[in-house]
Amino acid sequence: MTVDNRPEPPSTGGEREMLRAFLDFHRATLAMKAEGLDDDELRRRSMPPSTLSLLGLVRHMCEVERTWFRMVIGGEDLPLVWSDTGDYQVAYDATGATRAEAFAAWEAEVEHSRRIEREAASLDVTGVSKKWGEEVSLRMVMLHMMHEYARHNGHADLLREAIDGTVGA
Repeated sequence: MTVDNRPEPPSTGGEREMLRAFLDFHRATLAMKAEGLDDDELRRRSMPPSTLSLLGLVRHMCEVERTWFRMVIGGEDLPLVWSDTGDYQVAYDATGATRAEAFAAWEAEVEHSRRIEREAASLDVTGVSKKWGEEVSLRMVMLHMMHEYARHNGHADLLREAIDGTVGA
């Protein structure tokens, strides 16, 4: 059974405070979905030929955090964590991966993301998305990240239920 320790987003507040709170809520939801599972359970794939697993989702979201906050908004020239060629699909294949390494990398990227967001003068700060070939604001990045987490947390719901029957948020 998982324990719901997610931060409760406020019902009112400024735009930045609300975006920050809801993004952290979604981050905590992904962590909660993996709570109490061992490495083998976390690597369990949804169904062939998919490589989708809870551990793969954590690794993927690590790459997404790194890309949008550090590379796009922060302007850092970095490789992806698990692919030297820029292939985001590599992260999904968690064969041989461990909770310890995946969560350490993801948590480190989340901390970088939080720092970049806190240090930004406003949500109007921009960076260039090489993938999209256009300038994007921190506001758009935070909204996009919530979209990414919400979508993948839905996948995590199904994966977790298949592993041990745990359902719910």
